[in-house]
Order: sequence, then structure tokens, then C-alpha cells
Amino acid sequence: MSHTHADKDQLLARTRRIAGQIAAIERAIAGEAGCAAILHQVAGVRGAIAGLMDELVAEHMQSHVVAPGLSDAERAQGGDELLAAIRRYAK
Repeated sequence: MSHTHADKDQLLARTRRIAGQIAAIERAIAGEAGCAAILHQVAGVRGAIAGLMDELVAEHMQSHVVAPGLSDAERAQGGDELLAAIRRYAK
């Protein structure tokens, strides 16, 4: 079972809030809101995405890299997956 299953409701709530923020940006652009207001909204979304990524990285590390009882191969795979995700996010 994936570690995201345990926190599924919390993660879904976060992603729904982010979707709401994106929808607000779309409405602001369609309504020709001021660029400063839109920039602030975009910055808020970026922060929300970063917070979600931080939480998922921490959960992945706890479940797939440092959890007691993992084999060396499982730890290596978990570390490789985490590194790949971080590299992709950092681009």
C-alpha cells in the first residue's frame, strides 16, 4: 500500500485548494485583473505546490528510504525515485 493512501484525504484537500487557486488565476486573467494581483496569485500557487512537494518528499523518504526493515535494494530504489523526482521538480 502506498504511503499516500494513509494521508489521501489531506493530500486531496491540498490539491483541491491548489486547483481552486488556479481557477482564481484563470478568472482574474479573463476578467482583466491587474497584473500585480495576478502575480501574487501565481506566487501563492507556487508556494502551495512547493508545500505539497515538501510533504510528498518527506513521506516518500520516511516510507521508502529510511523506514526500518527495508532491504538495501528497496532503500536504493526509494532513493533513486526520490532523486529523479527532485531533479525533475528543480528544472
